[in-house]
Amino acid sequence: MPTTSRELVKRALEFRSPERVPRQLWVLPWAERAWPGELADIKSRYPDDIVTAPPFLEEPLRTSGDEYAPGIYTDEWGCRFENRQWGIIGEVKDPLLRSWKDLDTVRLPRERLSVDRRRVDGFCASTEAFVLSKTAVRPFEQLQFLRGPMQLYMDLADRPDELFVLLERLHGFFKEELELWAETDVDALFFADDWGGQTSLLVSPALWREVFKPLYRDYAGIARRAGKYLFMHTDGYVVDILPDLVEIGVDAVNVQLFCMDIEDLGRRFAGRLTFWGEIDRQWLLPYARPEEVAAAVDRVRTALWRDGGAVAQCEFGIGARPENVAAVFEEWGRPEKLPSVI
Repeated sequence: MPTTSRELVKRALEFRSPERVPRQLWVLPWAERAWPGELADIKSRYPDDIVTAPPFLEEPLRTSGDEYAPGIYTDEWGCRFENRQWGIIGEVKDPLLRSWKDLDTVRLPRERLSVDRRRVDGFCASTEAFVLSKTAVRPFEQLQFLRGPMQLYMDLADRPDELFVLLERLHGFFKEELELWAETDVDALFFADDWGGQTSLLVSPALWREVFKPLYRDYAGIARRAGKYLFMHTDGYVVDILPDLVEIGVDAVNVQLFCMDIEDLGRRFAGRLTFWGEIDRQWLLPYARPEEVAAAVDRVRTALWRDGGAVAQCEFGIGARPENVAAVFEEWGRPEKLPSVI
């Protein structure tokens, strides 16, 4: 009997020799507009093994505008994003919380907790795919949206009491969100925070461990108590905190591998952590030839696969060529190339 996508992903996460590498394609609206036919073909040939459950909210989020369209988009927290490029998300230019005297005006978007659990469970039962929670848990990024990146870095240096009051409020809300999803039938809980620049962390590892690692440890505890896997996304160079993510119990991490030394990642983390993508979207997907993309996939596979421990994932975003996106999944789909543990 063929293995279901759900079982395939679980075997990859547990290093139990899945029959092939699981797949997932991330798609920005830009690709849907720029390459609709090619995108449909890729999705037909290489269907996702990992999907995200809709939240089926019973109370609508208080947002305005289109987050992917030029103009102003206001999210459920009241943060205003300015966007000049169709198909991607903009940036916060006018922070909501300019002064700490306005701290109590920050409203938690409790509509996010109005998830119809019965419908979520029905969605999980209707698919053979591995299902992630539709959560927006991201304390570091949310602080940036509320305070602005420059002011937040100053806050982290100055350590005003109000910063930690705000962070505790956010953390409490995010724990509620994860606890709620942990009671559904999803396979894994998801959280995110972009921690890396091109060549280093955005903060010192010591600061990260002091302020943010305890939050993530709480998220991992929620997942473990519920018998769920834990998936995390983080952009940029993040090798300095990967040992900590392994320690607290993150099962799979989506990182920009090509900002780091992939062979070093393999030596240090292969067999201990599943790398949930990705293939370089700065150079390879927009500008390389398909054979160069295939060589990059082979490099990742050789370094990271140990009877599991990798997911064939990439993002079809701004500038990516459809033939290169297809090459990612074609090359990952060669089972004869999967190295085994010796």
